Order: sequence, then structure tokens, then C-alpha cells
Amino acid sequence: MNHSKAYDLVLISLLSALTYLFTRFINIQPPFALNGGGLIHIGNVMIVVSSIVFGKKHGAASAALGMGIFDLTSGYAIWAPFTILIRGAMGYTLGYISHMKNNGNNIFYNVIAVIVSGILMIVGYYFAQVIIYGNWVTPIASIPGDITQVVVGLVLGLPLAAIVKKIYRKPSAS
Repeated sequence: MNHSKAYDLVLISLLSALTYLFTRFINIQPPFALNGGGLIHIGNVMIVVSSIVFGKKHGAASAALGMGIFDLTSGYAIWAPFTILIRGAMGYTLGYISHMKNNGNNIFYNVIAVIVSGILMIVGYYFAQVIIYGNWVTPIASIPGDITQVVVGLVLGLPLAAIVKKIYRKPSAS
């Protein structure tokens, strides 16, 4: 089914806004995080939902935009270029894997998609911090927070994605 470009633009805008809100207003800064790294939020929940329900392109775009805007507006501007790349890749990977079997309706593929994209996120942010902090050891302190985000995305995002998939009605082609 082909959607119009206007539909895609509106949907990505809505998903990006929700990703931003989930990241901005429901987060904690753990005591083990350094210089803003390792912020724990539930933005991953929206990445999981967007990617599983709407696919890799919508998941990638809304993850990159929503979390990139969060970084730019929340005092983490130095992270924005990394976030846009890492979260975009995360959303794309999650959407790609989850849609390999049964269009995002296969729980096994969905779990694998969250885990693989989560590993991509953890590794991506580790190397981003190596660049920002200039050493290989400091970024290790943020890994527990990143793992927590992946687990929360898995535990809350998969059931929410299943609910949204049941109630969402794709528009018919015009």
C-alpha cells in the first residue's frame, strides 16, 4: 500500500514529537553517568513502537528527529550529531528486523530486533563518548544506563506496539 508523502510527513512528525516527549519528560540522570552520558529515559519505547508498527523508514526518521531535537533543546547539543546517526540506525535496524517475518507481528523477530538495535545503540554511544571524552575508559560508566534503556524499551515497547498495531488502521490508497 502506498501512502502519500503528506501522510508520511505528518506521521513522522507525530512520531518524532512523541519520541521527543517520551525522552524529555520521563527521564532520570543516574549517579554513575558522566557529563550527561547515560541518561535513562523511555524514548526507546517510542522507537520500538514506531519501528515495529510503521517500519524501518518511519522508525529511523522519528528516532533521529525526536531524540536529535531533544539533545538540541535540552543542553546536550554536543550529542546531537551522534544521536541523530545512532538513533536513526537503531530505528532502521529495529524496523528492518521486526518486519522480516509477518510485518512486525512476530514476537521472536521483534525481541531480536530490539536486542540487536539496542546493541547497536550501546556500541554507538560508547564510541561517541570515546570521541567526546578522548579516552576509552570513561564511556564504560554509561553502559549500565544504556542497557537499562534497551530493557525498558523491550519491556514497555513491545506490548505498546502490539496494542497500537491492533487499533491502528492504515489509510487506504487514494
